[in-house]
Amino acid sequence: MWRQQQGRFRLVGCGVEELRRCRREREAALRKARRERQLVSKRLLRESALEEAEGVAAILGEAEIQQFLQLAQQGTEGKQREKALVNLRRGLQHLEIQQTFIRLEGSMRTLIGLLTSNQALLQLEAARCLHELSHSEQPAVAEACLPATSYLLTYLSGHSSDFIELCLYTLGNLIVESEAVRRQLLPQGIVPALAACIQSPHMAVLEALGYALSQLLQAKEAPEKIIPSTMPCSLPMGLCLLWGCCCWTWLRLSRELRMQDWSWWVKRTDQGLGDLSSPCPSSGVLVAPSFLHLTLNFSLQLACPVLRCLSNLLTEAAVEAMGGQIQFGDERVVAALFILLQFFLQKQPSLLPEGLWLLNNLTANSPSFCTSLLSLDLIEPLLQLLPVSNVVSVLVLTVLCNVAEKGPAYCQRLWPGPLLLSLLDTLAFSDTEVVGQSLELLQLLFLYQPEAAQAFLQQSGLQALERHEEEAQLQHRVRALQETVLHG
Repeated sequence: MWRQQQGRFRLVGCGVEELRRCRREREAALRKARRERQLVSKRLLRESALEEAEGVAAILGEAEIQQFLQLAQQGTEGKQREKALVNLRRGLQHLEIQQTFIRLEGSMRTLIGLLTSNQALLQLEAARCLHELSHSEQPAVAEACLPATSYLLTYLSGHSSDFIELCLYTLGNLIVESEAVRRQLLPQGIVPALAACIQSPHMAVLEALGYALSQLLQAKEAPEKIIPSTMPCSLPMGLCLLWGCCCWTWLRLSRELRMQDWSWWVKRTDQGLGDLSSPCPSSGVLVAPSFLHLTLNFSLQLACPVLRCLSNLLTEAAVEAMGGQIQFGDERVVAALFILLQFFLQKQPSLLPEGLWLLNNLTANSPSFCTSLLSLDLIEPLLQLLPVSNVVSVLVLTVLCNVAEKGPAYCQRLWPGPLLLSLLDTLAFSDTEVVGQSLELLQLLFLYQPEAAQAFLQQSGLQALERHEEEAQLQHRVRALQETVLHG
């Protein structure tokens, strides 16, 4: 990105395009690390009260496993058969017993037979056994569950919300394992099956759906092989429906809370949000009052996977794979997202990065969403998030780079204002990613708005740069920016 020539540093290539390319490369690396971190996170669904009542699980040998399977399959009393499966499930909490189980010939076939029986309690306990196996840290154990996936998908259309929830978490755990697992699930119809679950009125089911779907959409092969299959079954529209429920919930909460320094922001975004009961022109999504029942018990646990799913649908690779077909509403989306960011800041700051990832993907290639940020006066509220954490700072600065790279007209709206002072503050950070992103934003700002470089000089900007001159990861960019400030 930077090249030294005759003792001086200058931008290579086309300047803005080079900045954009290098930033996209860094974003891709960050997204890959983020995806890998999330994909190793499995969910385990257990009832703590039930576990305490059952006591400590015993270590089972092959003979005992076979005995429990035989009792569950051929027992004469329903309670006896159910208890055998309970004992087996408790044993399957241990890795060594899981490995023994999958080595036993016919064990998985017997368990699947119990899963497909006509007795609800046996079905539930068999599903719990599969869930324990799906959570295993050994891929071979989880992959042994693959013969059961078609049945788990079928049961997503059932009537028991508890059973559906369990199947969803089990499928989500299996999705994590490998591309081979996901390759089997796709032709079995996992995408339309998950899309159908969006209509569920049960919050626990929606949370489980969000987990399974977010795991599927953030797979490395998702842009080319998975996301295109979401369009025929209107999965993006269903996610937008859940997003609309988010909007209703946090808008109502923000109206009630009116938190001191943020009240003017709420008022401003409230105006931008307008009438949420009308459809967004681009998406055709109607957020109708009939869905308000979802907001009455809306859970923060649902917000994270919904944001993550939408972010994955809007990655640059996904949009390119879909030929630009994915559209996501108008400026009300940005207004609603800022309502959520405000609520996250007050109640659960750990969710801020999820909202900012979505904002980054919305603004990366969309001048209209960048215009929305400016027209709704949301730059200053965005800057107020900078002190939260280094991760949040990098994402905020990345979004601002998305705006600045759109050209002179956008940079004229960014400066004058609080941006320059905020960037002088971030240059005092010790985190190299935060400082590096600040340098890129300054470079874009000075390129399109030369007056900002003079203001930077007058406010001791060169002194702020000096502290990073000897840092290997930053020194080339620091010197290039110094050249820009001094010589234009």
